[in-house]
Amino acid sequence: MNPTDSDETDETTAASVGEPEGEPISSSVAPIYERDYRFMARAQAAAEEARAAGEVPVGAVLVRGDEVIATGFNHPIGAHDPSAHAEMVALRAAAQHVENYRLPGCELYVTLEPCLMCAGAIMHARIARVVFGARDPKTGACGSVVDAFANPQLNHHTSVTGGVLEGECGAALKSFFAERRRASREARAAARADAEAAASDADVKDASHSASPANTATPANPGIAAADE
Repeated sequence: MNPTDSDETDETTAASVGEPEGEPISSSVAPIYERDYRFMARAQAAAEEARAAGEVPVGAVLVRGDEVIATGFNHPIGAHDPSAHAEMVALRAAAQHVENYRLPGCELYVTLEPCLMCAGAIMHARIARVVFGARDPKTGACGSVVDAFANPQLNHHTSVTGGVLEGECGAALKSFFAERRRASREARAAARADAEAAASDADVKDASHSASPANTATPANPGIAAADE
């Protein structure tokens, strides 16, 4: 594929995608399809890779039709890269795979609502549809904090479906942070115990040093004292 900057071509391609095949599970404005659960499960597996690396467990899968063309998991700490969110990693890998920075007709599945950075990249890549799991009340850009995809002034419009396997995706995040808080408490408790043990050892040494015969007061001239006796 050759890169194109034609917005008209991108919009036409995105509009031709239409709805996913199969009957919707929900009759809401943004319906959930059976395939959404299937691909979100793939994104959850990617999120577990992030957990195994000690990163916040967020995973993403980029799909074209029924083909998974890229996956990604969150690893900004290990990569020393603030942009290494799961969505960004999947977008980069997909762009390399198809040799095009535009990805029209593709769907992005991610276990956590995208942030503003990722939402911008999603729109620049001309992703047709975003499906996310858990909502992010602190940085979510699909309606939780801001709704980047609802702005009618933008020249590309991505459809959004949220809440797919929301309970499972949210539970994975909650358990990760609970475990991290527990580990942090244990580390602080261990540090306090070590400090207390070190202080106790120092007190014992000081007491022992004070009671040492070498520090017992002696006459200035023992020889004279013995003669006087």
